[in-house]
Amino acid sequence: MALQSRSNTNLQPISFYESAPGSNIATLHPLPKSEREARVPPMQRTASKPVGGVFKRMLDITGAAGALVFFSPLMLIISAILSLEGGPVFFAHKRIGFGGKMFGCLKFRSMVVDAETKLEAYLASNPQAREQWERERKLDNDPRITRIGKILRVTSLDELPQFINVLKGEMSLVGPRPITRDEAGYYGDKFTHYLSCRPGITGAWQVSGRSDTSYDQRVALDASYAARHSLVTDIDILFRTAKVVLERSGAK
Repeated sequence: MALQSRSNTNLQPISFYESAPGSNIATLHPLPKSEREARVPPMQRTASKPVGGVFKRMLDITGAAGALVFFSPLMLIISAILSLEGGPVFFAHKRIGFGGKMFGCLKFRSMVVDAETKLEAYLASNPQAREQWERERKLDNDPRITRIGKILRVTSLDELPQFINVLKGEMSLVGPRPITRDEAGYYGDKFTHYLSCRPGITGAWQVSGRSDTSYDQRVALDASYAARHSLVTDIDILFRTAKVVLERSGAK
């Protein structure tokens, strides 16, 4: 179980590398011990190609290109508002991609510029918030989020730039929620399932309650998606995502 993996002291931190030219296997190599690094079994191996193959990739390119054209006026308006607010328009957070390769997951900035400093100060003075953060990697009342950012998050508009990640081949329209290194250890023996996919803009988690689900449920949903993927499943999730976004179900 994913919950058991959090207390397993035999797990080692890893670094994430792109497979060498000509290699069919992406290998994950151990790093020196660090509390900030994810702890997962070393030397895990993943398939040479992401789950879904060429047909899933064709759906990704077509869908992402169409979405960027359709949403371009709205994206320009959001960019102008964020520029007037001050600070960068986009935020690229390091996430784990297919085979363990790290990439910058794009979003419209929804947090204050000094977000990490503000988070550490808030968690240091609020034990209950720290407990929730360590358990779920999210906060009910996140002090980092700006007023405009809250609107962007509730409506999921902050994720529109991720269609660029999809065109670049770093993400898919549908897949596991992109995670950080710190979250990798929560997946335990299901981490290989995550590594076999391109992370998705949407996925099984987003149409199954989003923030109303536990982290362990999210891990189970990601693993089930990877193991039983089909294009029919992707199309179903895309239609269900539209309904969830319009109803703002589970959004925080």
